[in-house]
Amino acid sequence: MSRTGETATGAVEVTSETAHERAAERDARDEREAQASANRRQRFGQGFLEAISTGWAERDEPVIRARPQATFAAARRMQVSSAFPGRRLVVPAGGVAVRSNDTDYPFRSHSAFAHLTGWEREAEPDAVLVFDPVAGGHETTLYFRERADRTTAEFYADASIGEFWIGPRPALAGVAADLGLATAHLDEFRAYAEDLVVGHNDELSRFVSELRLVKDAFEIEQMRLAVQATADGFDDIVAALPRIVAHPRGERVVEGVFHLRARTDGNWEGYDTIAASGPHACYLHWTRNDGPVVPGDLMLIDAGVEVDSLYTADITRTLPVSGRFTEVQRRVYEAVREAADAGLRAARPGARFREVHEAAMAVIAARVAEWGLLPVAAEEALAPETGGQHRRYMVHGTSHHLGLDVHDCAQARREMYYDGVLEAGMVFTIEPGLYFQIDDLTVPEEYRGIGVRIEDDILMTTQGPVNLSADIPRTPDEVEAWMARLAPTA
Repeated sequence: MSRTGETATGAVEVTSETAHERAAERDARDEREAQASANRRQRFGQGFLEAISTGWAERDEPVIRARPQATFAAARRMQVSSAFPGRRLVVPAGGVAVRSNDTDYPFRSHSAFAHLTGWEREAEPDAVLVFDPVAGGHETTLYFRERADRTTAEFYADASIGEFWIGPRPALAGVAADLGLATAHLDEFRAYAEDLVVGHNDELSRFVSELRLVKDAFEIEQMRLAVQATADGFDDIVAALPRIVAHPRGERVVEGVFHLRARTDGNWEGYDTIAASGPHACYLHWTRNDGPVVPGDLMLIDAGVEVDSLYTADITRTLPVSGRFTEVQRRVYEAVREAADAGLRAARPGARFREVHEAAMAVIAARVAEWGLLPVAAEEALAPETGGQHRRYMVHGTSHHLGLDVHDCAQARREMYYDGVLEAGMVFTIEPGLYFQIDDLTVPEEYRGIGVRIEDDILMTTQGPVNLSADIPRTPDEVEAWMARLAPTA
């Protein structure tokens, strides 16, 4: 479960029509931005202008060889080229997003761009990967804004891209050697793109999304690294539990503890951390994280480290804040674990992806019916057209694909995704839950305010599923022992 999802692939196709209106709009925007920042600009005297461009040591350019993932990225580009013969294609990295006024969010390139270039956290904003059709396929070129020469105003005057402000930026030759990919300055792309219209191409968007359904060896290794870093982050949270409980906004402390792990061992979190204690655990996307963490309650933590390659884990554990489950909490927890285990058993090569969800939901329906929470029998609730009563307590799906995006491959066709066949190399979640809202009058009072989710990251192999996150305690007894070992005074 996560708050984010892939909402646009960023993949576009370029057609050769004039685009004067688009160019005019861009010029007007640049003018507005220039006017807005004019009142903050300082005037530079002639002495500064003469001094700033001299006295710099020669740059020591290291010898760079192609990174290991360059070979995998090249193979992915070949698949795209074969699927779109004779068509010019553009896959943008995307640009920075404004957070407030002249403050931006950290840049993270689009997943399709990262997948096809192998350029990960170091990618430059506004870069584009272009497939130009040639006889027998495509020539691919990566265009980006190369670092400015120190004799230019860009070096010292532009706070968004100048190296004097943000530090060293990559050189064209270095990136070309690193990625095994031809590079050129972004201005060259803009020069010939003036007479081109760029429009979203659904066919290409779908293809690059489906291309990520089956992971290669490099991607699988990155997923293992992301899961391990996330497991360490969960250990950090449990160890910090006394401090978490002591703070009036303990959920925010949980978020901060995990963020430290994500930034030290990875690039960032793959999505907004859900640190939901007590009744907040019943809100599926609780990311305000501003409540206390109270002994006696359960705390649901849904978090994932995004490693430097931009691959992310997505794991959920539900912990008893006091270190021990109550009888009712354990009952609900065990029902969710039983559902998760049923989903895992259903996940086999050749099975339909939706069968994982169906297996988990059969358990959920059986348990809530057994507890007297349904107005019908479990079998009636599971009827596709007339049932669904049990879904009141688990609205979300049980699984989604995972990789460069926490909800990876989201533009894939239904017949390739939800109705698709499980294959070796696929990575996906299994994450059933039960959520009894604090004001839900359909359940006995002892259940109200209890929210439980267990989420694991699963790699499909030819022999069957492998739970990548199995080392993070899952059973109630394991969870209690984990908490006793790491946070004995909680």
